[in-house]
Amino acid sequence: MNLQLQPHSKVEDNPMDSFFDDVLKGLQNTPKKLSSKYFYDKTGDELFQKIMAMPEYYITRCELDIFQNKTSELVRQIISDKEPFDLIELGAGDAMKSTYLLQYLMEKGYDFTYMPIDISGNILSVLKEKLSIRFPDLNLNLLEGEYFEMLQEAASLSGRKKVILFLGSNIGNMTIKEAETFCRDLNKNLNLGDRVLIGFDLKKNPHTILNAYNDKTGITAAFNLNLLNRINRDLNSNFNLENFQHYQTYDPLSGACRSFLVSLKKQTVTIGNTPILFEENELIDMEISQKFSPEEIKELGAISGFIPIGEIKDSKNWFLDTIWQVK
Repeated sequence: MNLQLQPHSKVEDNPMDSFFDDVLKGLQNTPKKLSSKYFYDKTGDELFQKIMAMPEYYITRCELDIFQNKTSELVRQIISDKEPFDLIELGAGDAMKSTYLLQYLMEKGYDFTYMPIDISGNILSVLKEKLSIRFPDLNLNLLEGEYFEMLQEAASLSGRKKVILFLGSNIGNMTIKEAETFCRDLNKNLNLGDRVLIGFDLKKNPHTILNAYNDKTGITAAFNLNLLNRINRDLNSNFNLENFQHYQTYDPLSGACRSFLVSLKKQTVTIGNTPILFEENELIDMEISQKFSPEEIKELGAISGFIPIGEIKDSKNWFLDTIWQVK
């Protein structure tokens, strides 16, 4: 395996500083908000693996259906010829789905380098170990840091055509406006002819969606509450987790599935030396999981400067992987 681990970007040279600033700014806002990108410490990674294995959490299985059973169709749409390319996955995690794509590409003799990008060094370490066993001949560059800074790093490492994977409905962790900004910025960080594959969770029966984020076993609640544990550990804070409760909503008209933590009492929490007052029943906005219609997906690609190449749905028509090209 040709393996390289790229260093942190400048932002990530002082990750605790960024973490502290973002947490303090978010909790001093009205309404209070915490960034979902900080969910993924070691415990958060483990809890999210459990979430993906829950019977209610259909998202992973739907996209896995596409990558496992429609791999050749995927490859035909993301690669027009056998020109060498870089396969870059944003927020790679454990690469469970993209492993099927990697296997197909290697079996068919494609010349490519896999460049997974993730903010979690822990999950990249797990991925490195997994891939070294599964694909000893894989050309691999691990990129730890923020998406767009690591895309610039990838461009500096290679001038080859880029194929970007953004899977798991991670685009749904943004509001519609944030998704528009993200896709425009993604376009600006790529070159003419580069392609992107983005996974979108489609609007469907609202009970199906709500159950996926509000499991009775409490794993999703623990995942949200773990961020308070991380703040306590890393930022010298004193959250009492028993004073907060997970709350989930889904609006089938807008497609916004939102998770909150509710303060169960009036209380003051200290972050470092800064006191943060919570009123009883005050909310912390933790995460959005936006759902889309096929028409909204096409509109998003168009206003972001991409040309539609194709789309692939799972067998239930619950999930859509769209392929766009930079024009």
